[in-house]
Amino acid sequence: MHVIGTAGHVDHGKSTLTLALTGINPDRLAEEQAREMTIDLGFAWLDLPGGERVGIVDVPGHRDFIENMLAGVGGIDAAMLVIAADEGVMPQTREHLAILDLLDVPAGLVALTKIDLVDDPGWLDLIQLDILDVTQGTVLDGCPIVPVSARTGEGLDRLVHTLADLLRGLPPRADRGAPRLPVDRVFTISGFGVVVTGTLLGGALSVGQEVEIEPAGVRARIRGLQSHEETVELAGPGRRVAVNVRGVEKDQIRRGDVLGLPGAWHPTVLCDAWLRLLPGAHHPLKHDDPVKIFVGAAEVMGRARVLDRDAVLPGEEAAIQLRLDAPLVAAPGDRFIVRRASPPETIGGGVILDPAPGQRWKRFRPDVIERFRVLREGDPVAVVLADLAQARGPVRADDLPLSPDQWAQALADGQAIDLGAGWVAHADVWARLADQAVAALETFHAAEPLRLGMPREMLADRLRLDAAAYGAIEGRLAAEGLIAAENGAIRLPTHAPRFTTAQETGLRQLWRAVERAPHSPPTYAQACEIAGDAVVQHLIERGELVRLSADVILTPDVLREWIAFTRETLERDGEIALPALRDRFGTTRRYALDFLERLDALAITRRKGDVRVRGSGAWERLG
Repeated sequence: MHVIGTAGHVDHGKSTLTLALTGINPDRLAEEQAREMTIDLGFAWLDLPGGERVGIVDVPGHRDFIENMLAGVGGIDAAMLVIAADEGVMPQTREHLAILDLLDVPAGLVALTKIDLVDDPGWLDLIQLDILDVTQGTVLDGCPIVPVSARTGEGLDRLVHTLADLLRGLPPRADRGAPRLPVDRVFTISGFGVVVTGTLLGGALSVGQEVEIEPAGVRARIRGLQSHEETVELAGPGRRVAVNVRGVEKDQIRRGDVLGLPGAWHPTVLCDAWLRLLPGAHHPLKHDDPVKIFVGAAEVMGRARVLDRDAVLPGEEAAIQLRLDAPLVAAPGDRFIVRRASPPETIGGGVILDPAPGQRWKRFRPDVIERFRVLREGDPVAVVLADLAQARGPVRADDLPLSPDQWAQALADGQAIDLGAGWVAHADVWARLADQAVAALETFHAAEPLRLGMPREMLADRLRLDAAAYGAIEGRLAAEGLIAAENGAIRLPTHAPRFTTAQETGLRQLWRAVERAPHSPPTYAQACEIAGDAVVQHLIERGELVRLSADVILTPDVLREWIAFTRETLERDGEIALPALRDRFGTTRRYALDFLERLDALAITRRKGDVRVRGSGAWERLG
């Protein structure tokens, strides 16, 4: 199934030719019929000699409705550029041809209409020479030129056979399992509800499917499908389709929205793109110039961020970011058109390279420009490596669109690193993270020489990685001997805490105080006064002291004694009271109470009046 789009200057006979070919008047609006001028998109279909039914999108030619024209030509397989023999090439002929060229339409022909109005054969020859000159270097370079009269029927058979020959050489639309219908019409039918139409891309739709319409973000279900007024249960890619949806109101959908499967398509307000500015553009495109952007059937205002130069001159190509004022749905490889809003002018277009870059790129950066070059060339391995190089940290291998052979190629040349457990990173990103980790630890050790190491969560924060991404690199850092991990603390392998003379003196004084009253040792604040904050924190990190609460610290041996006594008492008596613990070890009420409240907090015990009974928590939670 293919779709043909008309193009050409106003009043050159596009709609009349469509009617003559199909028997269907594409001018459906009363105003169009009254004015004998196409204002909005029209649709028809034609059965070719080989039996294929093709859709025809008839577009307006008047300059005032050029933006309606753009909504209809995004998904066509071939173009029929209509030029009236009595007038020849006109301004909108050139603009429509430029648009077809920017959209890289796969095939096309020129229908030289109204030949019945020309008596001089020499004039027809001159017009055809002019057409050859105008189309040179465009997608219609060397295309067939078919003289035809919609009024007399002369040339219609030849035109139909030429169309059939053109389409026969085109491959069918690919079914990638990701249907996408750019909506070009929305209307309601009494008794049926909302209907949307468009040219289906990327996959098939079937009756009963749940769908999502973006960027409106509304869910609906397909009630019925039609293609060229024939009811179908399944519609494949490349067809003109009318979709009757239920569960949504007409005012929730507009032209330019995209209908697809739930969760498959995501709106964007920032796109990486490659732009070609038309040689006939009246002014250069400067950085951050406002433009109208047309993608599929969508039209939004936005700004063009020029990344590799100060301004794009007419005839030049450039890497740009499109910063949109409103969200739209786009996919890599989509063609787009840009126009100036005032005075209205089509100035260029190109291809979407990345519809979700995730950041605004800094201008004139060589690595960014290289990324655009790689994306434009389209090598899948190079594209993934370019994306990995821009990543902040490691990424999951399953998220990369590479086959096993392609991933093996990426690893073989050393540009990517397999971190294990399904995580990968670009070699440059890995080197940067490793350097940052070592530098962060060096700074930490210099500031906290007695600390065993930096807390794992702190190092992850320094590297700006979430817990999962940090976990992916920690093992590799340790395997390469760059770090050592101990009790949740990360240190350099060469780091060893060293006490000053004053700290060693304070440490000895603290241990003597602990030995004198092991069950009522100095409080945390008192210990810090004796030995210093850094020494006490060092002992806690090494497990030589255990901090039960803001005030209470104990040695591990004493803590084990208290745990054993409490467990035995609970097993024997079913409960334990604070005085029993206090009196058994000769400690103070504060120490006994803080210990029991810690058990309560861990659900190991549960307070019941003046006693504690066994809770649901495990003793191991106390450490």
